[in-house]
Amino acid sequence: MKKEKSIAIFKKKSIRRHWDEEKELWYFSIIDVVAILTEQNNFQTARKYWNKLKERLKKEGNETVTNCHQLKMLATDGKMRKTDVANTEQLLRLIQSIPSPKAEPFKLWLAKVGYERIEETEDPEKAFDRAMKTYLQKGYSKEWINQRLKSIEVRKELTDEWHERGVEEGLEFAILTNSPCWIIGKFLNVKFRLIRNIQQGKITKAWSGMSIKNYKKYKDLKKENLRDNMTNLELVLNMLAEATTTEISKNKKPETLEENKIIANQGGTIAGNARKEIEEKSGKKVISKKNAKQLSSNKMKEIQN
Repeated sequence: MKKEKSIAIFKKKSIRRHWDEEKELWYFSIIDVVAILTEQNNFQTARKYWNKLKERLKKEGNETVTNCHQLKMLATDGKMRKTDVANTEQLLRLIQSIPSPKAEPFKLWLAKVGYERIEETEDPEKAFDRAMKTYLQKGYSKEWINQRLKSIEVRKELTDEWHERGVEEGLEFAILTNSPCWIIGKFLNVKFRLIRNIQQGKITKAWSGMSIKNYKKYKDLKKENLRDNMTNLELVLNMLAEATTTEISKNKKPETLEENKIIANQGGTIAGNARKEIEEKSGKKVISKKNAKQLSSNKMKEIQN
């Protein structure tokens, strides 16, 4: 498991964290978070607090504590020592059990998010409204946002077609789209190492020339959604690949995963040929290193000028 060591800063306090490149997850030192939220300046006091909290949560049957594991992180004495860590989801659950004024904003935010999700279940249109508002706040242009929302529609049509053809969610979807392998493990409930060598996805590889993993590396991304970091032209070609795959599938009606893989490659290749022709005529690469931060920054400069 390849990890990237880093430090996060919260309220001028450092939180040790590790990036798992394979699973695409941040893991945070629980003791560091506990120390900040409970205002403990002494590491040993924070550790004792966490141990007591852990015992209480275990008695309550809290599975989050059971699922937390340890990673070696740099300690105050300069040595790499094992410490309890949690991913973002686990950490948010643990914060709910810490009675502290500093934890209260997180609890209120989680309650708000939960309420919004319930609202979206009753009225799905609200999800699109919130998505539009979030993208605008991040600095995206309205033209880009409309393109992005359209790409979600195209993607949904493709997944609906795969359902129609009997493609199973999880492993088979990941093969066709090149989703991260840790997601496959989540769907199939098998260990990551058993499936990490799975064949690369067809569509993204065929149109862009890169796997999703390499594509994200090229744009210097980690947890971020790749589509949220595409230029308009990248989004259009990605939609072309998925829409073409959907259309071919509807006409050929594949019955096996292998047949679906062939069609996914065909759809991606058509978009890939379009990309190559654009590059030949324009004289520059379509696949851009620009990510959302750079794209929104450029947009703001345009507005200021």
